[in-house]
Amino acid sequence: MAFDHFITIRDPLRYASILTLPRIGKVGLVCVLRGVAVMLPLPILLQWFQYCRSNVLSHCYFINQDVMKVACSDIRVNSIYGLSVTLWIVGLDSLLIFLSYVMILKTVLSITSQAECFRALNTCVSHLCTILLFYTPIIGLSLLHRFGDGFSPLLQILLGYISLLVPPLMNPLTYRVKSKHLRARIIRVFVK
Repeated sequence: MAFDHFITIRDPLRYASILTLPRIGKVGLVCVLRGVAVMLPLPILLQWFQYCRSNVLSHCYFINQDVMKVACSDIRVNSIYGLSVTLWIVGLDSLLIFLSYVMILKTVLSITSQAECFRALNTCVSHLCTILLFYTPIIGLSLLHRFGDGFSPLLQILLGYISLLVPPLMNPLTYRVKSKHLRARIIRVFVK
């Protein structure tokens, strides 16, 4: 998304020639392969464990930390792998997003029209809000499962559902709030 915004701001007239369907397909394939490469070792590591505790999981979907809690074996390798993968993915994504925003800000600040500069920065703010909506619950859930033994299990369940449901539900709203018509209606609802 950040690269897409950079191309939109820097070369809006050449957007379709730079981001062609084959290029977008290759980027999508790289994303899928990265996800498979990162997630494939987790079930393989989990099958080596002996399970002797209750097999009731706290989430309705697979989460590695939840399955590790029912294992009786030493889970250090899996825990270290899961945490390092989470930090590596978030770190790499954050670095790439940061670099793209440095390029975006350099381009935006070179725009002479203040109105156009503000419009471009408004798009960047929506994108940053979307990134925060996506990464914050995932990082919080990962840290809570590893280091939050004293917390209520309901907090883990709630944060799990938030990380699963909030980003896809809020992403369209984050971009739609920029619309003047919708923004005015939302303000009218809250002002009453």
